[in-house]
Amino acid sequence: MKNCGVITNAAVQLDSQRLKMYTGGKNALVAQGGGQRGIFTAGVLDAFLLSNFDPFHEFYGTSAGALNLCAFLCRQRGIGRSFILDLTTDPQFFQLFRYIRRQQFLGLDWALDKISDYPYRLDIDMGRKVLADRQAYAAVTDTGHLRDHYLPMLQEDWKKVLIATCAIPRLYNQPVRFPHGEYVDGGVSASIPVQEAWRREARCIAVIRTEGNDLATGTVEINQEQPVTWFRDSFNLIQEQWQEKLGQWKQDWSAFFNYQMQRAVQQKGGKTESLNGGRWLFGADEVYRLSHLLGDKFDSSLADMLMVHYQTYSLTQDFLNSPPDDCYIIQIRPEMPLKSTSLMSDKQDLIHDYQLGLDAGYRFVELFSQCASPPVSVTNECYQS
Repeated sequence: MKNCGVITNAAVQLDSQRLKMYTGGKNALVAQGGGQRGIFTAGVLDAFLLSNFDPFHEFYGTSAGALNLCAFLCRQRGIGRSFILDLTTDPQFFQLFRYIRRQQFLGLDWALDKISDYPYRLDIDMGRKVLADRQAYAAVTDTGHLRDHYLPMLQEDWKKVLIATCAIPRLYNQPVRFPHGEYVDGGVSASIPVQEAWRREARCIAVIRTEGNDLATGTVEINQEQPVTWFRDSFNLIQEQWQEKLGQWKQDWSAFFNYQMQRAVQQKGGKTESLNGGRWLFGADEVYRLSHLLGDKFDSSLADMLMVHYQTYSLTQDFLNSPPDDCYIIQIRPEMPLKSTSLMSDKQDLIHDYQLGLDAGYRFVELFSQCASPPVSVTNECYQS
């Protein structure tokens, strides 16, 4: 039996006896991005809060995943849901035709200012107390080398860090500058920062998924003819080889983009996920597609990001399905693709997907609490099957 498993809103598929072998060490929680699809993550984390459940030593989030982790650490149930349901659906956050006319970009600064004030009032001081000597990181992408970096969350520059991890290329007006570099959306290089959790010695890793090209298949076991064996040195070597291949990819980026655009259009007719779960354009596929049709050109820097994203996401999928022997990975994900999209989702779809997250979160709490060593005490009266 593989050392990985899946928990959804409808089913559980893992070897609980094998899981017990990994819960006595460092536990990490990883949250994927996905724009408004992050409402599912908000539901999962609210289920954790309602159950008084937090057995984790480290936290890693990308984009909306990092925002939701902040709400979780601040112990504010419902604030992640409100951020997506109330603020990201507001025209001041994003209005498609104003964006196309270059009159408005993604309103991250506005949304974070709103969530920092009443009636929401994100309690960063509480988050720091809850985090204590644990670590929480937001994934960002270095614009110079297109490598993933991990910035500490909940420090004095917490708002700037959250903007950086969410700064989707083209939708946000510019990279976010720090003394140590310029960064954009972490989804470019680490849409699911699970490898970083492993590099930092996490042994039991829970990964909250919002999208992916495997979500449409339901909870069926994935069989690989030749399982991948992961070692830290070989993993670093693969990353170096990618940098060498990047020069080759640049030569044919236009053909690559046109091919993927046509493929996404073909897949749009069905209810299946598009390439890389819709994140081959960092979760903004609909907006980019319309801009392209209206004549907006893609420069080589954006093409480089697309190439890196495509390849890193592919490796992450392999890592999730065949983890190293020294860790156990549990994916918490929707049974089927979410109704919401990365942007411009219907509010009823968002509410629906939030409930799926709650259901999946409660399932995870129940199972993990039985397998944890030492046992985890939770508040069970909130659980609803």
